[in-house]
Amino acid sequence: MKKIIGVLICTVMSFGIEAQSVIGAWENYTTTENGDKLKTVVIFTDGYHVSTTYEATTGKFSHTNGGSWSLKGDVMTKNVEFNSKNSELVGTEPSVKINLTDNELEIVDSGLKFNRIDNGKPGELQGAWLMSGRVRDGKTQTRDTSGPRKTMKILSGTLFQWIAYNTETKQFMATGGGTYTTENGEYTENIEFFSKDDSRVGASLKFNYDLNDGDWNHTGFSSKGDPLNEIWSLRA
Repeated sequence: MKKIIGVLICTVMSFGIEAQSVIGAWENYTTTENGDKLKTVVIFTDGYHVSTTYEATTGKFSHTNGGSWSLKGDVMTKNVEFNSKNSELVGTEPSVKINLTDNELEIVDSGLKFNRIDNGKPGELQGAWLMSGRVRDGKTQTRDTSGPRKTMKILSGTLFQWIAYNTETKQFMATGGGTYTTENGEYTENIEFFSKDDSRVGASLKFNYDLNDGDWNHTGFSSKGDPLNEIWSLRA
């Protein structure tokens, strides 16, 4: 009986920890003085995050920021790797106090509240990935992921976003994102925002994907119709 009670307690504790986890995707809606409805989505993976704001109806990109994060008690500290609105914040480590429940994330000082979209499921590619190589003409060209120039893709269970940036120069290049699915080896992106070209909003792109020794092999055609064969590696 003691063993059964012990198992039940551990199960309840594990469920509570998972339910209270910030991992996954969150959303918040606000309205500007002009009446435009803005959507902010935040994705947290193990150690990394991204926050992006865009017009909810048109998908017009506004701004994005992100990097690594840690949580101690109710205080979240971020290390900013990119910020499209203010590059001077790159390299800083701001801290905020949060309130976290099963389905709501509140930034205490600002009063902002985010509703949970997912908890990191059901997509099979949840995590923070760095582009680590390409295959061209049958030859694999590797890429050093430890350098300052990065192309990162962050995925929750249902949302994705890629970001190109340079931590050394503090330059933000571009980003895009939306929802995704993984079914039967097919990875589908549904674009909700694209910083360089709003006309791509609403497009759906299908790719083949394969997980091989921890790497994500991504093949298909780009939004421009060009063939691609990319290799992505999980960030440590």
